[in-house]
Amino acid sequence: MRSLASIPNLLTLARLLLAPFVFSAILGARHTSALLLFACAALTDGLDGVLARRFGQVTSIGAYLDPIADKLLLSGVYLALAIAGSVPWWLVMVIFGRDILLLLSSGIALLFTDFRQLQPTVWGKVSTLVQIVCAITFMLQNAVISPQLHTLAQSLVWPTAAVTLWSGVHYGWRGFRFVRMN
Repeated sequence: MRSLASIPNLLTLARLLLAPFVFSAILGARHTSALLLFACAALTDGLDGVLARRFGQVTSIGAYLDPIADKLLLSGVYLALAIAGSVPWWLVMVIFGRDILLLLSSGIALLFTDFRQLQPTVWGKVSTLVQIVCAITFMLQNAVISPQLHTLAQSLVWPTAAVTLWSGVHYGWRGFRFVRMN
């Protein structure tokens, strides 16, 4: 139980606990609160990894919970933004579709192979970064309401979809190559 109580793992748990409050703020049109809560959650994401590596507190539970907390937060933000009418539903479907594809393929790989090192790719990280920038821009647009932010937010939709799709294809190609080699 000691590993769960490490500071990095507690920060990851805090991110998990903050997520519903971020969603609620978006859905309740409390846009500034949503941005601040999202910023706090993002801060926990940055700190947990740095502290875990710096102080030698990398744990298997942390390695398991961290990506779950990240996906829950980001996917939930997109779902809340779509329900609130800020982002198009098709973008949410692209993001969720990619994530479901990755979960299913990872599950299949875990069931039928000995491979256990499911590492993120550069394209996966780029996709996550672009999704975060797009989500923040939409939340900022909702909080500030400016034509420039609206234009910027709208201009990020297609690149976000493209990078998300490409990262899904890249993960699939990488998985296919791995299966073919084994």
